[in-house]
Amino acid sequence: MVDETAPELDLAIVGAGFAGLYMLHRARMMGLRVRVFEAASDVGGTWWWNTYPGARCDIESVQYSYSWDEELQQDWEWTERFATQPEILSYINYVADKHDFRRDIKFETRVIGGDYDEARHIWTLDEADGTQTTTRHVVLATGCLSTARVPDFPGRDSFEGETYHTGAWPREGVDFSGKRVAVLGTGSSGIQLIPEVAKQAAQLTVFQRTPNFSLPARNQPLSGEYVRGWKSNYPELRRRAREETGSGTIYDFPTQSALELSPEAREKEYRWRWEKGGTNFMHAFKDLVVDEDANNTAAEFVRARIREAVKDPETAEVLCPTDYPIFTKRICVDSQYFETYNRDNVALVNLRKTPLESIEKKGLRTSDALHEFDAIIYATGFDAMTGAFTSINLRGRNGTTMHERWSEGPKTYLGLACNMLPNVFMVTGPGSPSVLSNVIVSIEQHVDLISDILDAARKKGATEVEADAEPEADWGGHVNDLANATLLPKAASWYMGANIPGKPRVFMPYIGVAKYRKKCDEIVDNDFSGFSFCS
Repeated sequence: MVDETAPELDLAIVGAGFAGLYMLHRARMMGLRVRVFEAASDVGGTWWWNTYPGARCDIESVQYSYSWDEELQQDWEWTERFATQPEILSYINYVADKHDFRRDIKFETRVIGGDYDEARHIWTLDEADGTQTTTRHVVLATGCLSTARVPDFPGRDSFEGETYHTGAWPREGVDFSGKRVAVLGTGSSGIQLIPEVAKQAAQLTVFQRTPNFSLPARNQPLSGEYVRGWKSNYPELRRRAREETGSGTIYDFPTQSALELSPEAREKEYRWRWEKGGTNFMHAFKDLVVDEDANNTAAEFVRARIREAVKDPETAEVLCPTDYPIFTKRICVDSQYFETYNRDNVALVNLRKTPLESIEKKGLRTSDALHEFDAIIYATGFDAMTGAFTSINLRGRNGTTMHERWSEGPKTYLGLACNMLPNVFMVTGPGSPSVLSNVIVSIEQHVDLISDILDAARKKGATEVEADAEPEADWGGHVNDLANATLLPKAASWYMGANIPGKPRVFMPYIGVAKYRKKCDEIVDNDFSGFSFCS
C-alpha cells in the first residue's frame, strides 16, 4: 500500500557540479530515492558556466579530481599541469557517462525556494516554472562561486554595445577581432581573461580599482613519469592531502620562518618556487600568513617581479598591490598577465586615480574622460560563499529563511547545516574550508559526512535532522578565532564579503583542512554531537 503522506524523494540535490554528482553517487549507494536539479543544460557546475577565454584551474589537475573512484583515477589522462575549463568539463562529462548520472538529473530546472512542513518533516521545493517536488532532505550543492555579480553602476543598462560577464560567458564563444574592449575587474577571472582578449582585440582597456598579487603558472604538458608517480601512489597521496595539509593539496611544504634566513637565502627560496610556478610559492615559509614582517618579504619579492615584467614604470606601480598583505586575498595564478601590459593595444586605467562615474551609451565615463568601446566585459566576480545559498528562498521553522538568519553574517554548524532549517545540508558552505582548500577534497569530505548523517538518521528512525543553536554559535566563534590568529582579515576580500555593498564583513571560510577534518571526526565519534535527530 502506498503511503500518500510520504514525500516523492528521500533526497533532492540542487546542483550538478562536482559536489552534486558525488552526492548523487553516495545517495544511490544508500538506496535513496534521489533527484538532482540543475539550472544548466548539462553537468559541470562552475565549469559549465565559466567558459571565458583563459579559464583554467589553479590547482594541479592530478589533484583537482575525484578520489572516490580508483578506476577513474587510473583511466583518466590529464594533459596539462593546470587543466583548462574545456578539459575539466570533459572530465566531468566522462564521469557522468561512466556512472550514468544524467538519468537522475533534471536539467534546465532552477529551484527558487521551498517550504518546510514541521509536522511531517518534509520540504516542498518550488521550481521557477511553478513545478513543486516534495522531499525529506535537501542538499545544496550549489558551489561557492556561482552567483555572478555585476555592480550596479549608474547607467549600466544604457550601453549600446556588447556586454559579457565571465561567469555567464556565451557557450559559442566571442570574437573580439577589430573591436575596442573594456574589462572591469582584475581578480582571478580578469587575470586569466585579459591576456587572451588582448590577442584578439584592436584595443583593450583594463579598468582596475584594486591591484592583485599574481603568481606565474608555468603551465606545461604533464610528463608520463610525473603522472605515473601520482597514479602509482594515489591512495597514500590522497590521504596525506586530506589528513596532513592545511589546504587539501600537496605542495613543497615549509620547514622554517622567513625571518630566520638571511636575505640572500630567503631570496633563493622564493626564486626557485617562483620559477616552478603555481601556488607552491605561498608555502615557502611557515609564517607568511601570521607574521606581517615575514609576509612583507614575500610581497616585496612579487612586487619586484611585477616591476621586472612591466616595461612602463608608472604602469608597473599601478599594478603593484601595497595596501593589503599578500595571500590575504585569493592568490591568482596567471599566464603572462603582467607582460600583457607591454602590448601596444593594451591600456590600464587606475580607478583609484580617476574613479568610474557612469556607464553611457558609447562607453565608460571616468572622472577625467569618456572611454568609448564596442564591448564591455565584467570580470567582477561573485556573491561568494553565501549568494548561491541565500538566492534559494527556503523557508524553514516558522517561515525562517537563510537570508534572514544570515543578515549579520552566515551562521552555520560546520559549514554544513543551519539551525531553523531542518533536513537541509550545504556542501562547502561558509564555516568550512571550501575556498581555502582544494575544493574537491572538501566536497568529498562533506558529501561523506552528509551521507553518514543520513545513515545515522535512518538507523535512529529519525525523519528530521537539525543543527542545534548553541553549537552553531560556538562554531562561528571558533571560525573567527582561527581567522583572527592570521593576517587574512586585514584585506577587504570576498572572503569577508567586502565585494558586495551592504554585505556583512565576516570572515567566512574555515582555515585548515586537516584541522577541520579532525573536528568533524570528533563530532561523528560523539554520536553527531551538535545535531538533533527527531522522529
